[in-house]
Amino acid sequence: MVIDLATAAWAATGAFAIAGAAEWLHARRVRRMAHLAFGPEGAPAAWTRAAPILRCLSLAALAFGLVVLLFVPPRAFDAEGEVQRDDSDPQHVLLVLDVSPSMKLKDAGPNRDKSRTARAREIMESFFDRVPLKDWRVSVVAFYTGAIPVVEDTRDFEVVRNILGDLPMNYAFQSGKTELFAGLKGAAEMAEKWKRDSATLVIISDGDTVPASGMPRLPASVRSVLVVGVGDSKTGSFIDGRNSRQDVSTLRQVATRLGGTFFDGNEKHLPSALVAEAAWREGDDDLIAWGLREFALLAVAAGATMLALLPLLLARLGTRWRPGPRA
Repeated sequence: MVIDLATAAWAATGAFAIAGAAEWLHARRVRRMAHLAFGPEGAPAAWTRAAPILRCLSLAALAFGLVVLLFVPPRAFDAEGEVQRDDSDPQHVLLVLDVSPSMKLKDAGPNRDKSRTARAREIMESFFDRVPLKDWRVSVVAFYTGAIPVVEDTRDFEVVRNILGDLPMNYAFQSGKTELFAGLKGAAEMAEKWKRDSATLVIISDGDTVPASGMPRLPASVRSVLVVGVGDSKTGSFIDGRNSRQDVSTLRQVATRLGGTFFDGNEKHLPSALVAEAAWREGDDDLIAWGLREFALLAVAAGATMLALLPLLLARLGTRWRPGPRA
């Protein structure tokens, strides 16, 4: 983009200089025939003094716009009128999912009759219903006593639906204490190779104790972090001789340390404003925002219009001298 701007600027400067030299030569010739062209006064209308500058500026704007349009690729739109994204530069939703045995407890949902995993599935279905999934790629990292990358860069939500609802992934781990940091570390390793500010990290868990230090450092590709809690945060259910419930304070602490947002999703779905904030990316306002290409089109239109109108204006209003018999 910098090269395009520099080339366009040099083209505009060159066009202005050449047009200025041509206007200077033209002005010398006009002065020799001033009385023949403009009558006894030998001078055109006062406003015509701006015509050379307008012509030079119009040619410069036209050159600038055409060079920019030569380099900047046009937007492509799909059948719904939305901007088509470049597949070589995808956006990512990275889901870090808790698959510990406590996620099978049925104390989630408004009526406390669903498992925490089922509630996580409902939350993600609601999330993807409000996100243009065709423009995104979804990756899933499951964690319990360790972390396992389950799927990377899929566009098929049915794969994610199956992971959230039907795969008993806790059997892939040894029994033990839930390690939330292991899931974050696995997510960071997966997102390391992605483009800067191209990923939204979503963590779904019922919470667990986390150490005071050792928080994995997220790569530059992670733009926003959303931590969602599931499970009853008050009563809880017993498993392995202990009372398991959503640890709101821990999950909120994790969100704060990651610079993200925490939301208790046990009873309510994610607010649309929160989804929009988490999934927003640069260029989502392309339909209304003015970029370099739009300014180039405006420059071409303005320059061409002025070049077309100037001869007509000069012919009609350039001088008050009207030779020949009067009507």
